[in-house]
Amino acid sequence: MNDKAMEQLDYHRILNNVADKAITERAKAKIMASRPLTNKKRIEHLLEEIQEAVQILKISSSVPIHSLDEMSGYLEQINKGLFLRPDQLTVVLSFLDHCRKLKRFMQDKEFTAPLITTYAWSIDDLGELEQEIARCLKHGQIDDHATADLAGVRKQLRQAKEDLKARAEKLAGSKKYQTYLQEKMMIEKNGHYTLPIKREYRSKVNGAVIDTSASGATVFIEPSELGTIQELVDGLQIAEDHEVQQVLYTLTGMIMEKEQGIQIAIDAMHQYDVLFAKAKYGLELDGTIPQVNEEYRIDLREARHPMLGSGAVPLTIQLDGNDRGLVITGPNTGGKTVTLKTVGLLSMMAATGLMIPAKEGSNLHLFHHIFVDMGDGQSIDENLSTFSSRLKNIIGILEETNEHTLVLLDELGSGTDPNEGMNLAQVIMEHLYEKGATLLATTHYSELKRLADARDGFINGSMEFDLETLKPTYKLLLGETGRSQAFEIALKLGMHPELVQRANQSTYNKTLHHTIDTKQKSYEKQMIINKYARKKPLNKKRDQEAVVSYDQGDTVLLSPTNELGIVYKGPDESGNYIVQVKGEKKTVNHKRLTLHVSASELYPEDYDFDIIFKSKEYRKKKHQMGRKHVEGIMIDEEE
Repeated sequence: MNDKAMEQLDYHRILNNVADKAITERAKAKIMASRPLTNKKRIEHLLEEIQEAVQILKISSSVPIHSLDEMSGYLEQINKGLFLRPDQLTVVLSFLDHCRKLKRFMQDKEFTAPLITTYAWSIDDLGELEQEIARCLKHGQIDDHATADLAGVRKQLRQAKEDLKARAEKLAGSKKYQTYLQEKMMIEKNGHYTLPIKREYRSKVNGAVIDTSASGATVFIEPSELGTIQELVDGLQIAEDHEVQQVLYTLTGMIMEKEQGIQIAIDAMHQYDVLFAKAKYGLELDGTIPQVNEEYRIDLREARHPMLGSGAVPLTIQLDGNDRGLVITGPNTGGKTVTLKTVGLLSMMAATGLMIPAKEGSNLHLFHHIFVDMGDGQSIDENLSTFSSRLKNIIGILEETNEHTLVLLDELGSGTDPNEGMNLAQVIMEHLYEKGATLLATTHYSELKRLADARDGFINGSMEFDLETLKPTYKLLLGETGRSQAFEIALKLGMHPELVQRANQSTYNKTLHHTIDTKQKSYEKQMIINKYARKKPLNKKRDQEAVVSYDQGDTVLLSPTNELGIVYKGPDESGNYIVQVKGEKKTVNHKRLTLHVSASELYPEDYDFDIIFKSKEYRKKKHQMGRKHVEGIMIDEEE
């Protein structure tokens, strides 16, 4: 699979999100190393495993997976002839405990997940090893009763230490040393009981110097009277260390005997970690298990780009094996590029054995190669222009494309002379199709839109645009040819119909008959109304001056700046209106206003003008209060 395509389609970001759901570093690394596969049976097997893992998570989300990173290192340590320390044995004990719990957890899931339950069956019974380690460990240390000899040695050692302490405290309180003491107490230093002797009396006390204070004023001396008992304690500690090492060697040997079974358990635990990480991510996406085919069918039902979250507009697209070329048209920012990325990314995810954010029944062809050409891609190092850089990429795609290829082209031919770019784009698309590729391309070129009508195997699609709201809906309409909607938008905003007619005639060599006629009559009517019919006296005291009457939503022209504004409210007693200009509300006298387009021509009768004049927060509060009383919410009327 093409590395550049994986990068442009955010494939690695998806893998990273899946890896975040794994517990072990080994599982995270395996997920990040995943790549789309081409073997249909292998992919279907992976998807079936994920389906079973999802069913298990719906029953219980608490799967006993243990961190495996230390276990592999411990087995290597054992094979080098080194025994495991008590803290390491504690980790091994925890792992064995998780193995037992995992087997028990999966026992009653056989009916729900017969396929992945077999991994748990492969884990040997390691209960005897677990019990022995548990018996020998207590609070992370070797227990006194791990062996009878260790218990005896530790009993003697405790008694000897008590005798040593009692003898030391007696010496500290005796008159013999009171004159020499810095403090009248025995102090333990490095496992020895010492007397804190003033430096000048060092020679007065018979014994071994164990330590000296930082200032040098105090010398810590172990009195010779304690020497015999201290030697006994030292000897017993050596004996204790020897017994502990024997226990550690014994337990390490038992683990070594079970190395193969432990390694199988590690592998099974790892497999479950990968499976449940994929299942958790799929559930987070509200995803489904896709079907895969080798008949060049693409059937995505209400699919969403996984990086856009729940706010993404669902995409439904169906291409059979006969239609392998889709030409998508529509306005800028209408969702054409997202459509390409969604198809490409979800194809990669399905081939990797991942759930996809789409409805049940979605079906994707298993492409061996996915090539992408979109965006700038300008190379500073090679000093290539945007067009040259993209053309170089296209040449590589033309060379490598075959019948197992999905090609995604965004605004093919842009960045150069429109006529030359259009013809070059058409030749490229036809050649890719002839080589057997499945092709999805976006374009503004009208000639490419007609390609789908003229050639078998190509189909048109357009991104829907709502002319009432002047906003894209981001919905793909198959079988329809879209346009940039520039002329319709111009009419909607009040451009003179004759100007729009001339532009449309130059572009398409035809007229917008019904639309233009309607707008022309409306425009002429507006001129008459603006000149004669829209005046009425509002304040007879002001020299009988007539104030022009405007309705809320009327588009008006402000003089002398020639700015366009929308009437919000008015007039007041002085003939002033509040007009919204570029999002800002201004007070303007009627004499400075000229009707541009009436509200009745632009908006339906029941149009909610709060959309234009009120903030999003105000509309949200108003909507909440309209449904029911909400405690703590107050609406301040916005001007």
